[in-house]
Amino acid sequence: MSTQPEAAAAPVPAPVPSGRGWPALAADLSSDRQMFHVPWGKAMMWFFLLSDTFIFGTFLTGYMAVRMASTTPWPNPSEVFALTIGGAHLPLILIAIMTFVLISSSGSMAMAVNYAYRGNRRRCAALMALTAAFGALFVGMQVFEWSKLIAEGVRPWGNPMGAAQFGASFFMITGFHGLHVTAGVIYLSIVARRVARGAYERKGYGIVEIAGLYWHFVDLVWVFIFALFYLW
Repeated sequence: MSTQPEAAAAPVPAPVPSGRGWPALAADLSSDRQMFHVPWGKAMMWFFLLSDTFIFGTFLTGYMAVRMASTTPWPNPSEVFALTIGGAHLPLILIAIMTFVLISSSGSMAMAVNYAYRGNRRRCAALMALTAAFGALFVGMQVFEWSKLIAEGVRPWGNPMGAAQFGASFFMITGFHGLHVTAGVIYLSIVARRVARGAYERKGYGIVEIAGLYWHFVDLVWVFIFALFYLW
């Protein structure tokens, strides 16, 4: 008979409760189990975009309600947002260019995410910088648009072209969207600079996809603003 002491048995880990109902959910959370295979940064961006969707949805719904309830004639967008270039009267030409620029920026952002996951940080950074430049160009054209309307007498509290609510609705909603685009330009510029310096070589390029989610959301909101303000 062997006189050597028997090795102590390895401790058996307690089974993690699983099942259905609230007790099982509480047990899963208390055991620090991963419930969804989504990084926290990406999940938090989705939560932020969801809350922003409610805000923009409320603004646009309020705009539609105000416009339908207005007893004063609403300004004609084709006349309000027209430009005269070379003697030709061009309705919505500036808005068409702004929309083209912003949609193009979505394409460059998607390509940046693609190159990020391929590990090509130079092209990723260049495309992110291009996206930020598109965004800055959009904001610049929006400033020109605002300046033109202000020079024509449009104010948040009044409008010589028709319904007074037009100015308040226009400046509030397009201004709020423009603030998002400006924040996105700054955000993309910072991330692009860090990508170019190789700051994400070890931790991965998930931050580029997160930035892309924000930018695509901003572009999508503009589609609704374009349809309701400039085409309706």
